[in-house]
Amino acid sequence: MFNLSSLPQAAFNIKPAQKLPLQLRARMIEVMPKILRPSLRLLPFKAQKALLLPALSSVFREALEDGDFEFLQGKWLKIAIIDLELTWWLSFDENKLVMASKDEMFANNNSVNVSFSATGDDLILIAGRKQDPDTLFFQRRLKIEGDTELGLEVKNLIDAIDIDQLPSSVHSLVDFSANFLQNTRDELNLIPID
Repeated sequence: MFNLSSLPQAAFNIKPAQKLPLQLRARMIEVMPKILRPSLRLLPFKAQKALLLPALSSVFREALEDGDFEFLQGKWLKIAIIDLELTWWLSFDENKLVMASKDEMFANNNSVNVSFSATGDDLILIAGRKQDPDTLFFQRRLKIEGDTELGLEVKNLIDAIDIDQLPSSVHSLVDFSANFLQNTRDELNLIPID
């Protein structure tokens, strides 16, 4: 199985991207979801689950050990990455995160208690600490619908993630991607509109 933490650290220490012309970087950001969407939609749910659950369990290891996810026991969180057309349903059971497909949600008559939706770019910016979830929420770039109290608990857990605790290659990838996105957006905002 593919494991980001096994990749050499040097693979993510890429700095020349900032030297690419601004318009090329902006175009790369614009087309990336269009390139990734077809491939990711073909990735079977079992493969998505096999990649996502261990990653989330690693990111939230301390919170899981401390029982911070008990509020999600018997409840379902829907996460949608709108530009990639990916959706996952997560819950907490027997001291671990669990994940269900749309078909499993329907077959078990489970209902969503709270849903989070945003673009992949905005989720990377949140993960890389370049954007605050509250700011994106008020800008309507992060949508939280359903049980407000449950949504606040999930948001607080996201805020509590210590990116420095991630495996170094994952940390480097998130950091590089978030810096690339934020720097490109900042530079685009400096261009005067005619």
